[in-house]
Amino acid sequence: MLPEQRAGGDDGRPHIVVVNRWRERYADYLGYVDHRENAVTYVSTEVGLGSVPAEAAGIALVDATDDPVQVRSAVAGLTGRHGIPHRIVALKEDDLLVAAGLREDLGLPGPYPADLLPFRDKFLMCRAIAAAGLPVPAFASADSPGEVADFTSVSGWPVVLKPRIGSSSAGVRILSGPADLAGLPAFTEPMLVQAFVEHPIHHVDGVFDGTRTSRLRVSRYVNTCLGFREGAFLGSVEVDDPGVVRAVTEAADGYLAALTDGPTPFHLEVFVERTPDGAHCVFLEVGARVGGAEIPFIWRDLHGYDLMRAAFELQLGLAGTAAETAPPTGEVGGWLLIPAPEARPCVITHVTSMLGGRTGPYAESILPPGEVLPEADAYYEHVGGRFRFRGRTSGEVEAALTDTAARFRVTAEPVARTVAERPARAEYAAHAEARR
Repeated sequence: MLPEQRAGGDDGRPHIVVVNRWRERYADYLGYVDHRENAVTYVSTEVGLGSVPAEAAGIALVDATDDPVQVRSAVAGLTGRHGIPHRIVALKEDDLLVAAGLREDLGLPGPYPADLLPFRDKFLMCRAIAAAGLPVPAFASADSPGEVADFTSVSGWPVVLKPRIGSSSAGVRILSGPADLAGLPAFTEPMLVQAFVEHPIHHVDGVFDGTRTSRLRVSRYVNTCLGFREGAFLGSVEVDDPGVVRAVTEAADGYLAALTDGPTPFHLEVFVERTPDGAHCVFLEVGARVGGAEIPFIWRDLHGYDLMRAAFELQLGLAGTAAETAPPTGEVGGWLLIPAPEARPCVITHVTSMLGGRTGPYAESILPPGEVLPEADAYYEHVGGRFRFRGRTSGEVEAALTDTAARFRVTAEPVARTVAERPARAEYAAHAEARR
C-alpha cells in the first residue's frame, strides 16, 4: 500500500510524478511544468535518465516502467519523501495502464484503466469500432492455435495474429496458410486474429477534443512496422492529397468517438483504399497517446504544435493551449528509421552522417563510433539511425526519404550488457551530484 495522503512534501509543494523511459527529449518536461513551484519527481529506467531534468525533486530507478510492481514500489518511495502525488503523468503507450492503475488506487484525477483499456486491448478496441457500425477487418479473440483455425474456416487466409495488448508490432505474425498455423507454439498471452487487408497503412496523429479531432495530420507509411522488426527500413510521409485527408479525417472523428467522449491525444492507424471520389478507410488500431518515432519533433518543427505538451497538460487537467509553439511552415514532413545494425546492446563501429546533402534530411539522430546502442524498451528510439525530412510535396519528401535509406550506412559489434549499462549509471551519478 502507498503511504497515507498528505498535502505535499516537507516544503508543501504539489507533488507530480512523471513516468519516463525516453533518453531522447521527446517531451520537454522542464518546459511543461514549473519544477520550482512543484515537486516533480521521476520514475525512470537508467537509459531514460538522459531526459530527466537536473531540477527533478527526486528520481526512482526501475528496470521497466511498465512493470506495475516496480513502479508501485518506486512511487511509494517518492511518496514517503514528497507526499502523495497530486498527478501522475505517463506519456509512453506501454506505461499508460500502470499510471492509470496508480491514479485509481490513489483517487487522483486523470484516465483510469477502464478509460484506457479500449485503447490498449485490441479486441475491446475492434469490438467498439464494430459496434459503432464502422469498417474494421473481421476479427476474433484467440486463446489457442485451434481458435485461429476456427476463425480461418470462415475468414480464409491470410490472417494477422497479434497480442491483444502490445506495441511496436512485437509478437505480430502474418499467417499465410495451415502450415504457418501448425508451427505456432502454445499462446502465452491473449491474442487477436484478424483478416489480412492489403491496402496501404496510414497513420493519423493529433488531438481529439471529445467530439472531433481538433488537430490532425495524415501520413502514409513507407514499408511497415512489422517489416521494420524483420530488418527493413520504416518511413512515413505526410499526405498532401486533399481527398485522402478529407476521408481520413471524417473516419478518424468516428473512430475516436466510438472509443471515448473525453479529450485525448491519439495515434491512429487505418488502411486506405484510393477511390475515384477520394478514399475509403478501414480501421486498424489506435492509441490514446502521441505517435512515436519522429512524429513529436516534426509537429514542433513544421506544424508549430507540441503534441507531447498537449498530452502532458491533459493529464495535468489543463486545456493544453500552451501547445501552440510557432506558426506552421506549411511544409510536408516525413521521417525514416533504420533498424539497429546488430542485436542490442551493440557498440557502433561506423556511421555516415546524411546531413548537408541537397535532398537529404534536415535533422538526424545517430550515434558516433564507440557509443553503445542500448537494449531499451523505447523500441523506435534506439535504432540504427533516425531522420526527419521537410519539403513542398509528399512526392518530394518520399524521394528524399528513400534516397537516404539507400545511401545510409551504419555498422556495429555486439557488446556485453554490463558495458552497455555504464553510461547510464554514470549519467545517474551526474544527476545526483547536480541536485546536491
